[in-house]
Amino acid sequence: MTETFWLWQFLGRLHPLIVHFPVGLLCVALLLEVLGWRRPYNELRSGITALLWIGAISSVVAVVFGLLLVNVEDYSGELVTLHQWAGIATMVLSIVTLGVLRTGRQAWYRASLVLTVVGVSVAGHYGALLTHGEDYLSSVLPGENSTPESDFGETHFTFASNANQPLTEPQVAQLNLEVRSILAHNCYSCHSATKTKGELRLDQKELLMKGGENGPVLVTGRPEKSELIRRVKLPAGHKEAMPTKGKRLTEKEVALLEFWIKQGAPWPSGPEKSIYRVAALEPRLPALPPATAELSQPIDRFVNVYFQKNKIKWKPAVDDRTYLRRVFLDVVGLLPTPEKIQAFVADTRPDKREQLVKELLSRHEDYAQHWLTFWNDALRNDYSGTGYITGGRSDITQWLYASLKTNKPYNWFVKELISPTKESAGFIKGIKWRGTINSSQRTEMQAAQNVSQVLLGLNLKCASCHDSFISDWKLDDAYAFANVFADSTLEINHCDKPTGQMAGRRILFKELGNISVDAPTEERLRELADYLVQPQDGRLYRTLVNRIWAQLMGRGIVEPVDVMDNAPWSQDLLDWLASDFVAQGYDVKKLMYAILTSRTYQLPSVGVREADQLMAPTYVFEGMVRRRLTAEQFADAVSVAFTPLYADSAIVYKLLPETIRQEVPFPRAALVKNDPFLTALGRPNRETVSTSRTSQANLLQALELTNGEKFNQALKSGAEQWKARYPTAEALVKVLYRKALGRDPLPKELAVAEKMIGKNPSVEGIQDLAWAMALHPEFQLIY
Repeated sequence: MTETFWLWQFLGRLHPLIVHFPVGLLCVALLLEVLGWRRPYNELRSGITALLWIGAISSVVAVVFGLLLVNVEDYSGELVTLHQWAGIATMVLSIVTLGVLRTGRQAWYRASLVLTVVGVSVAGHYGALLTHGEDYLSSVLPGENSTPESDFGETHFTFASNANQPLTEPQVAQLNLEVRSILAHNCYSCHSATKTKGELRLDQKELLMKGGENGPVLVTGRPEKSELIRRVKLPAGHKEAMPTKGKRLTEKEVALLEFWIKQGAPWPSGPEKSIYRVAALEPRLPALPPATAELSQPIDRFVNVYFQKNKIKWKPAVDDRTYLRRVFLDVVGLLPTPEKIQAFVADTRPDKREQLVKELLSRHEDYAQHWLTFWNDALRNDYSGTGYITGGRSDITQWLYASLKTNKPYNWFVKELISPTKESAGFIKGIKWRGTINSSQRTEMQAAQNVSQVLLGLNLKCASCHDSFISDWKLDDAYAFANVFADSTLEINHCDKPTGQMAGRRILFKELGNISVDAPTEERLRELADYLVQPQDGRLYRTLVNRIWAQLMGRGIVEPVDVMDNAPWSQDLLDWLASDFVAQGYDVKKLMYAILTSRTYQLPSVGVREADQLMAPTYVFEGMVRRRLTAEQFADAVSVAFTPLYADSAIVYKLLPETIRQEVPFPRAALVKNDPFLTALGRPNRETVSTSRTSQANLLQALELTNGEKFNQALKSGAEQWKARYPTAEALVKVLYRKALGRDPLPKELAVAEKMIGKNPSVEGIQDLAWAMALHPEFQLIY
């Protein structure tokens, strides 16, 4: 290869320095011009003219140096072309602006100057993407990192104690995944199909082994002789250090790359599916472990095997009060009344817990009002927000409420979502966003993404833009599935750029059946629904039982619940629950009954200090995870214990059919529009699917509970009613404790409370006491 003359390289690398002249000067010229539009400043005219001349000249120099840079350095790809032509257009516009200024045509001059600054901005934008990566702007936008494709933090790979010992197959697969993740997030921006600096690509095995223009970058078995390792170890600022931009690799990441090379740089030689864990699609019914004298229920028998394997001892079941409150909140989302607590504690029947669960599950209206929250989140159903004003979105509230109230079998529930009636069509129709959108945001792709995520525990979002590098799914798969929902054939877009290739039509899992390619949309959706709900689609039912388990136990058998290809902590338990769910007629309440009456559910709750502990590969199940009340549970608990938080005039509640409103004792939080109070406590905006909420307290929540108008006004209103109803301090305190915490106050608590509200209770004192009780962990947590 002919060596480039050093001067051209040097001048080319001055391009970023020179280019800031037109960026700054032309923008300042426009600003000064705007200041003079209404009130002319003659003294500014000569300065503006000078800025335009200097800006135009420097834009010419910047273009020349930029052309030198792109021709002598390793820059290529569509972004480079866009940046180059935007820069040339800016240069032309700046020269035209000078010419128009000399003609004296003020309107034309100002328009030309505005276009020049727009050109500078566009060229600068593409320059920033080249310098800092294509996600330079998008990576900091809200929600961009909320649902990552995988955990790309520090490596989870455990190095073998003996480097000479061969790795097992699972270890090789994990090592491959970790290395691919490091390369993808640190190297692909410059060394992949979209941009290939130094003729080096690291996204395919044969190209990685081939190396770049300077030869191989790794020597298998010899990390110390590998150029790749030398480059990533160079100090920041060194001209040969890699990556050239962004954060450097951590010591653990470098060590992992060295270990990988020392092991021979293993890479799958066949289809790349072999490096990813892919959960089985078909159902599986494992044999029930043997029962014991104390453990006869199937769930407990599987958990007992798990406990024995992990050397965990069974703990005594929680007391009646704890179990009663736990089940009430999980099934109907309400606090039990003092009378119910007293009666349950006094009940001597040996099966009283089973009878309690049956009773709560038969409270169909309360059940529907509570579980509406879970399904609203998952099905992105809401009562206001983006799309409703323009008719680009429709809700499914009445259909969903009726489905929950009647305990519609889950297979029919899914059928009516995918092959919808008018009342249930809002889910797959998605949101018609106004203005220009990414191709991955079109309604057909939303349908494909949402059906995959909610019903199959599968993240298709990244594959909607490009081939996924941490799963098997390809861009072609995503478009073929989205095309099932489309009225016309979709053109495949790669990273939002049209490819000219038209998508096929097929279901994600071909084992389930073939879609009639040329059939009308309604017929295709009926076929898709039938294929997905058939019993042999074990993934559909594993995903559902895992979600229900996570809601009741605080953590799924598989986590995250949207990544069903991850390993469960008990494969047998997950498979048995899914198979039994189908055998029991797809009955969600029967599934809940089995979980709620198990000895496993009745174990003492387990606290975690950090949410990350629940996602760690080392997680060990020991019982229900202690968790905070959801926004809706907390609001309803305040309504039951103190005073209704929402009035009968709550907008959505008031618009519900009379038949539904008659079933609601007070406006439940699940039936009202989102507001700052519910947002602060964790209710999502539901423009996208949300299948889990954080249970961790945060600053916004603390501020809302301390100074929020809705919460404090409700407590004040309640305090006025409490004062009128209970004039003596002791009686008032005892009633509040019984309603809020389900018990009498301890002597010390009673003394403190009476001192707080005074011998003759004041509204302010009662309000302060109610506030303190509402913030008490015993009120806010499900133990």
